[in-house]
Amino acid sequence: MTDLHTPIGARRRLGAELRRLRTKSGLTLDQVADQMTCSTSKISRLETGKGIPKAPDVRELLRIYRVISEDERDLLLRLVHEGREHGWWERLTEGVHPERFFLDAPDRYTSLESAASAVSSFEPAVLHGLLQTPDYTRALMTVVLPHHEIHEIDRLVELRQQRQLALVERDPPLRLHAVVDEAVLHRAVGTPALMSAQLRAIVERSTLPNVTVQVMPFEQGFHRAHVGSFVIIGFPREAGSDVVFIEGHGRDTYLESASDVDVYKDVFLDVVDRAHDPRTSRALIARHAQ
Repeated sequence: MTDLHTPIGARRRLGAELRRLRTKSGLTLDQVADQMTCSTSKISRLETGKGIPKAPDVRELLRIYRVISEDERDLLLRLVHEGREHGWWERLTEGVHPERFFLDAPDRYTSLESAASAVSSFEPAVLHGLLQTPDYTRALMTVVLPHHEIHEIDRLVELRQQRQLALVERDPPLRLHAVVDEAVLHRAVGTPALMSAQLRAIVERSTLPNVTVQVMPFEQGFHRAHVGSFVIIGFPREAGSDVVFIEGHGRDTYLESASDVDVYKDVFLDVVDRAHDPRTSRALIARHAQ
């Protein structure tokens, strides 16, 4: 089980439990909202982990759902408390407003990733953040954030490095399956020496049992995945459904419906089948590093 004791993890688990209790009670969102004298969207946001939970609201929902077990009530109210805490990343993102390009949307994305058990990504332009060295990240952000102060970029570089600790320090560690287009290996970010060091770092990281890196070769031609990069954020069942993250120039997109997520999972599986296997990919990356 992944660590659910993060704010978003607690909210998503609370939401999944509230949705289960409502379904068990045979009530619709509208019916619950009527009894709560609130909007349907408020109940929906609580069930999807997007809303900030309040103890009085959850107590009222427990009354409506006729939950009498003290253990169950204590668990859900504890999740309310955990869901209102601050995330570790907030000290690094406070006051920093990235222009949202290649930045993994620091606040919401990082909160979701912190509660996830697995991350699967396809990247046609740059390396996924969990594979980047500090120098690569800094060179990348210097280009895409030309109006940011150096200290702001430094904080975002630190944020990305802190995220990577989930691969090696969490128990169990976050699982990462990254497929990168071969063009990423050719596209220089920073100096040749920086790029070489970055590729060597990927070779080393790809030997971790929880990290899989594959390269989509040029000979596969254009694939439907080349429409744009995407990340599938996978959660354990008790933390709710998986989410697809798509980064954009102006607005980031989070897809949560089962049908949308299934489409991207199908695209990703197809990419995995067409890409070099992990061992061949590692050898190819090592050759580029030289």
